[in-house]
Amino acid sequence: MTSSTLSPAVCFPVGGRRLLVYVVWDRRGGVDDFVAFALAGLREHASRVLVVVNGALTDEGRAKLEPVSDEILVRENVGFDIWAHKEALEHVGEGIAEFDEVVLTNDTWFGPVRPFGPVFEAMDAREVHFWGMTDHAREEPNPFTGKGVLPYHLQSFWIAVRREMFLSEEWASYWRDLPAMPSYFDAVLKHEAVFTERFADAGFTHSVSYPCTDYPTDHPALFNPDLLLADGCPLLKRRPLFHYPPFLDRHAVIGRRIVKQVAQYGYPVEMIWENLARNVSPKTLNADAGMLEVLPEVDVAYDPASPLDVVVIVHVMDPSDVGDVFDRISAIPVAFDLVVTTPDAGAVAELERILARTPAPTMRGVEVRSVDSPRGRHMSAFFVGCADVLEKDYDLVVKLHTRLPAKRKASVRRYFRRYQVENLLSSPGYFLNVLALFQRERGLGVVFPPMIHTGYETAGRGWLAYRERGQKLATALGIRVPLDGISPLAPLGGMWISRPGALRLVKKARLGYNDFGAPEHKGLARTLERLVPLAAAELGYHTRTILNGEFASLSHLSLEYKVDQMSATLPGYPIDQIQFLHRAGWAGHGGIVAIVRMYVNVNHPRLAHAIRPITVPVGRLARRVIGALRAARARTHRVSEASS
Repeated sequence: MTSSTLSPAVCFPVGGRRLLVYVVWDRRGGVDDFVAFALAGLREHASRVLVVVNGALTDEGRAKLEPVSDEILVRENVGFDIWAHKEALEHVGEGIAEFDEVVLTNDTWFGPVRPFGPVFEAMDAREVHFWGMTDHAREEPNPFTGKGVLPYHLQSFWIAVRREMFLSEEWASYWRDLPAMPSYFDAVLKHEAVFTERFADAGFTHSVSYPCTDYPTDHPALFNPDLLLADGCPLLKRRPLFHYPPFLDRHAVIGRRIVKQVAQYGYPVEMIWENLARNVSPKTLNADAGMLEVLPEVDVAYDPASPLDVVVIVHVMDPSDVGDVFDRISAIPVAFDLVVTTPDAGAVAELERILARTPAPTMRGVEVRSVDSPRGRHMSAFFVGCADVLEKDYDLVVKLHTRLPAKRKASVRRYFRRYQVENLLSSPGYFLNVLALFQRERGLGVVFPPMIHTGYETAGRGWLAYRERGQKLATALGIRVPLDGISPLAPLGGMWISRPGALRLVKKARLGYNDFGAPEHKGLARTLERLVPLAAAELGYHTRTILNGEFASLSHLSLEYKVDQMSATLPGYPIDQIQFLHRAGWAGHGGIVAIVRMYVNVNHPRLAHAIRPITVPVGRLARRVIGALRAARARTHRVSEASS
């Protein structure tokens, strides 16, 4: 087809009819509130709204969609939103001729942040065959393939097509011959990247509401959403808040500022947090959205007119080592109840005497309990020994313990205690600011200090041996939130502040002390510790990390120096360095075997992939043999020392 045979491009007619096709996918078959909000915002601009659901749809989800749509089509979740659009067009069939424009869109954006009206008004007046909300500049080489060209294209999350185009043979043949799209990259390379060029080459004219030529980057929807919003763009793409954090860091995409801007325009950001918490791994969300709060020691935000009912639960191992913790608790400036647990029944009376001598003017009541079993330590004492407390109508629970890491030097043990306790209960004013976070954000479920790294080798090893166990336990608890890959966002020190409701999935499991000692639940306490934010997120609660000013300073300076040192022998931006190291693989102790393996991984990846079925089991066997030899040598050394 050539341009000479085309129907001329026209404006959208006054009183014209618009069909909106909106694709939804939810791993649980539900519909998040941001979807209904988006459809409600579009409803007045469309004569017919057809929602296509990829996968299952619950009754609750259907109830949310029905008031904001005319028809709901549920289909198998294959081919991403592109094949959903294809099936929708087939479903509408010849009835499409009733419309003057079709808008193909999906649930990959939040909105309306700004009104839709001005966009439709501006685009209605343009004589085009099709138009998009945003576009992407031509890029060479293609970033998805590393070679060739990524053509200029309208982004496929919003494509509007006029009748002169969707009634053409070119349109019919495009969808008839649409290839299969088993992966996200297929959806980009086989549809999004070629759609605009295909129809432009056929003579169809197009336009865009917010062209990338008006912005400082080739992909403003990802890199400049703040500028788009400032110019009136009604949509915020979700990707700037869940993309790979080192990539966003490379391009200085600051999610925290974006969300703040969205809130200033009046968009209900609690819908953003609920959706992202349930669908993005917690550590990624925490990093992308800048969800670390450095709180002052002086109250600047607490609302005494909306008090929160607080209970503090602290597990005490040794009554002689409670002074600093009890002092922090006694300084809490709002009314609270205190429950103290201990594995030693003989320590109950001593703890009661200590508490009787501890001035705590806001403490309403105190109870000291001996737990029935030491298995699971402070985690079982909390979830089993205090299960009844967690069922009461408290707004917040503060979970503390006095256990110190056994295999650490004294200075590290002291730092651990200070880091965990002070970043929850730094001072009366600081604690009020923590409470204010929960007052301000109804969807905030848990807060705790960031992963400790001073005195610890936690970075890169936060899961240790618990990731596979964590996945199994998450499945058992009904958690479908993606797990973090390297280290989890988790209260690895075992101390946090949360809404009891955010712990509901763990409470529903009705764990017992025997579970913490059962062989099939090895490491349950530490596994469960790593799942607390995930359990909250499954219910739509998000997590924030918190620090006081002193530890924020110490942590940042320490991290800055360590990153600087580790980057000294690696080229490029941090994302380049990270990708290089990940390609190289495990370095071990830098022996000849590891060096050769890393060389092959980096320089001959196909060979490395081909021989991996051999090298991986051999490597595991070698590590077991070496470990056994070392253990035997250690036993021999101990026997030798004992006999001398």
